[in-house]
Amino acid sequence: MRKVVQSHATEFALLAVIAIISLFLSLVTDRFFSLGNVFDLLNSSSVNIIFAVGLLVVLIAGGIDISFAVAASVVQYVTAVLLGWMGGGGWISGLLIAGLIGILLGAINAFLIDRFRIISIVATIATFNIYFGLLMFFTRGVSIYNLPDWLTAHVVLYEREMADGSWIEITLPVLVMIICVIATWFFITRTTTGRQLYAFGDNPEGARRFGINITAMQFIAFGWLGLMAGIGGLIQAHYAQEVVPNALYGRELDVLAAVVLGGARLGGGKGSVLGCVLGVLLISITQNGLNLAGVSPFAFKMIIGAIILVAITLSNTSLEKLLPFMREGGRK
Repeated sequence: MRKVVQSHATEFALLAVIAIISLFLSLVTDRFFSLGNVFDLLNSSSVNIIFAVGLLVVLIAGGIDISFAVAASVVQYVTAVLLGWMGGGGWISGLLIAGLIGILLGAINAFLIDRFRIISIVATIATFNIYFGLLMFFTRGVSIYNLPDWLTAHVVLYEREMADGSWIEITLPVLVMIICVIATWFFITRTTTGRQLYAFGDNPEGARRFGINITAMQFIAFGWLGLMAGIGGLIQAHYAQEVVPNALYGRELDVLAAVVLGGARLGGGKGSVLGCVLGVLLISITQNGLNLAGVSPFAFKMIIGAIILVAITLSNTSLEKLLPFMREGGRK
């Protein structure tokens, strides 16, 4: 039991922080702990969680990518245009197109990093600006509102009428998010390739000497993030029922902070899907609670930044230091 707790210290620390913040927010506003607000949190956090599990794979492999949110915006727009040319398409064709375009954009990052030996954050800063510049140049910042009916149709997975006559619901983005989370968990924990990604991120030179294909690791990691960015971009278009070229601009730093908050190491070789999801939820819960409490949006970043610092400090502190009695008990 003690080993299990130690191996998941980050997740337990995040759960503790989430519990404390939730308790505080429930005292500040009576709407925070309502079932409707919980469902709203799930629906609104789904796209960020999809992005986060994709970014987790890149961080595990020792890379950093800040271009994925802009790449998702490119995917949104190109997919919407292609679907228009096809006469509308459907969910299968839409996800295939979005996924393939996302993988292509991720592969471009991997190619630059592997072929020219460019540091990943530098390469993705470059592609971030290239993707966004091209998107705004060709679209002129014009949004697409005329989307296929299947993409804008409101898909409800579960709904319930409340005592006051209002309806609460869980929608399609939550289902897609769950599928992406499970797929990523299975990929990094139950496949040989996933274990190789951990080994590569932890010790690239050792992995190379062991026979792991370094080039393949780069393309797989950034390709997986590209796939998640493509899916997330399409789901965002479904959720917003429109395609706005700069709608996802700036989201990359929030997602990166959440994934690191969830225990992913910037140097690679460490990270879990559960921690990643908890990191996103911690930030979403805090922003949601502050909004319900009437706190100015200008204070969001400051307060979120302070919470991230505290949570990361707790996450990086060994459980034995936080609970000395466990260490003493282990010596007896």
